Amino acid sequence: MSISVSIVEDNEQLRAMLARVIGRAEGFRCLGQYGSAEAALEGLPKERPDAVLMDINLPGMNGVECVRRLKQVAPGLQVVMLTVYEDTENIFKALAAGASGYLLKRTKSAELLEALREVHRGGSPMTTHIARKVTQSFQRAGPSPQPTENLSQREQEVLDCLSNGFLYKEIAEKLGISYETVHTYIRRIYEKLQVRTRTEAVAKFLRR
Repeated sequence: MSISVSIVEDNEQLRAMLARVIGRAEGFRCLGQYGSAEAALEGLPKERPDAVLMDINLPGMNGVECVRRLKQVAPGLQVVMLTVYEDTENIFKALAAGASGYLLKRTKSAELLEALREVHRGGSPMTTHIARKVTQSFQRAGPSPQPTENLSQREQEVLDCLSNGFLYKEIAEKLGISYETVHTYIRRIYEKLQVRTRTEAVAKFLRR
């Protein structure tokens, strides 16, 4: 079954290019395209795509506010920000609004498709550069009262890879385990740390 993706991007040329990349990729289909947040708010709750690529700098309402409103009416929508902004303020605003991932527009097509697969599987994809910014911010935040001592050594290795921005497939290759095993470890990590997202898990890990 193919992964359905909708695009929210005001640049018509870029929107068309993304639609072509997704439409031509095996296992994907482009479900809808929107040039504004207002149009996306009207159409996406009806379309219910598996994943949404969302720009931040949109005319009128911005992408972060669009995500916040979408999550109120369609909590199950998985939104990945695709933007030129790489400052921590925009990153955290987007994640706090309910975005499942954060990628830069210069991300290569193959990496973009892999990120969409990851978010469809329940992950939170971020480019390595963005993940570093997130983790550096957490490191500056100081210690957290929630310890991670109850994680096994392997679980800590997996979480360390997550904190460095690795995709699930890359973690599997680095640790010499299967993708399914990585997914199992991450599910256990989320349960033990009592978190629901990659960002929360990494925050607790770095504040240990």
